Amino acid sequence: MMAEGEDEINKEASPKEEEAENPNVAEKKKKLEERKKRKKKRLMEEAAKADKRGICYLSRIPPHMDHVKLRQILSHYGDIQRIYLTPENPTARVYRIKEGGSQGIMFSEGWAEFSKKSVAKRVANMLNGEQIGGKKRSAFHYDIWNIKYLSKFKWDDLTEEIAYKNAVREQKLALEISAAKRERDFYLSKVDQSRALESIEKRIKKKQKVQQESGTASEVPEVKQEAKVFRLFPQTGPIPDTEEKRKPQLSKDVLARVFGGS
Repeated sequence: MMAEGEDEINKEASPKEEEAENPNVAEKKKKLEERKKRKKKRLMEEAAKADKRGICYLSRIPPHMDHVKLRQILSHYGDIQRIYLTPENPTARVYRIKEGGSQGIMFSEGWAEFSKKSVAKRVANMLNGEQIGGKKRSAFHYDIWNIKYLSKFKWDDLTEEIAYKNAVREQKLALEISAAKRERDFYLSKVDQSRALESIEKRIKKKQKVQQESGTASEVPEVKQEAKVFRLFPQTGPIPDTEEKRKPQLSKDVLARVFGGS
């Protein structure tokens, strides 16, 4: 009994002895803790910087403009952190290419994040409704800025909205694909059924022909076809259009009042 107890005590004390014998384990733990602290500090600093940033919304992106050109233009007014542009509807792009328009990818709306809220407000108030300008050779020289500052709006809100829209689109696409698969399976089952019925009819006709040629006739079971159902709805008969009904008629009381008759 004493030997078993001593073994259990030795087993419980073994990890501590290993740490004492191996100083590398303690050093690794300290390094991990330091990394966690540095990472936490960096995240706190990034969150503090994010609170100071301001976001502007562009309701319209001129044709032939992408995030690179937009950054080049807006960077003259302030430091820009991130830009996101929403691609146009694929159906609109297909229609434009079909009509002979540009084959490049265009964007419908966008968001630009400035490093300071004051800069974002100033840029939105200064550029909204103004001509983009720049080089006259550029395709968007005469376009107008449609820009607005979004107060109390963070970049995380934008990413959450984009993720939600993507999830909704994927869910709708999955539902449409499942519905199309059901329709396809139903159609294929009906095709197989019709082919089976046709093959049965062909075999029966062939058998009847062979029996007629050989002179031995026997009753062959006919293939039963489903009777077509015709739905009948009660309808009222048409009202006869007589000449008397076509002529406008006035009551006798009205005529008596007009002509003063009794």
